Amino acid sequence: MKQALNQDIVAGIAQFNIQLGDCDANLQTALAALERLAGQGAQLVVLPEMWSTGYAYRQLDQLAQRTPAILTALAEVARRHQLVIVGSLVEQDGGRLYNSAYTIDAGTLVGHYRKLHLFSTMGEDRFLAAGDRTCVVPTRLGRIGVAICYDLRFPELFRKMALEGAAIICLPAEWPKPRQEHWRTLLRARAIENQLFVAAANCCGVQGKLDFFGMSLLLSARGEVLAEAGEHDTDLIATFSAEEMLSYRSQIPCFRDRRPEIYGTLP
Repeated sequence: MKQALNQDIVAGIAQFNIQLGDCDANLQTALAALERLAGQGAQLVVLPEMWSTGYAYRQLDQLAQRTPAILTALAEVARRHQLVIVGSLVEQDGGRLYNSAYTIDAGTLVGHYRKLHLFSTMGEDRFLAAGDRTCVVPTRLGRIGVAICYDLRFPELFRKMALEGAAIICLPAEWPKPRQEHWRTLLRARAIENQLFVAAANCCGVQGKLDFFGMSLLLSARGEVLAEAGEHDTDLIATFSAEEMLSYRSQIPCFRDRRPEIYGTLP
């Protein structure tokens, strides 16, 4: 496997109640959180899924026009504080809309991931197009894998990113009640089985008929909870230890002991 982490990382999450369709209010909330987290020494900050708009489906065509300017504002903060920022926004391209997670490294856009698994139960597939590739991004902090919300239920995606050298998985989400235990259990499983760090940013509060529980998590490569949010707006921060991750991987060499010749190509 590729060397995945360059150093210990101070990771942060901005959890907040997304104001449906209000880009200006959401941007101000996000920028304020980024400033606070940078002031606490964060090097990596993850924002929730579709954080600038929420799932304002009927307005997404119009709201997508704001995304380039929002990325410019994030890039300025990232440049000024030398941050890596990951967050999901609505993207318009070729007449289609995507739920896209962008990775900005100290002012430069270095990663662009379109959500692969669309949550049909909520009608996401009726309004948005699906992506067609995974995303592991080389950054100044190491290799970061990116997934979005419902992707969490597909472990093959995370194993692929781990094999491609991801040391940290960043997962923006809008994961609603009552599936809190699924959220927590699946996140810990993805960390444990792939021996990597997880930074999962959920939103909180009520949007239309949906009630979001928050519970954003920063997890160690052993699946230990380093920091966990409640149900309200909050900032999380914790340190990902490169030495601890490498020690754990040497103690339980899951990747060395894999038997891919037996697994074959799954149907």
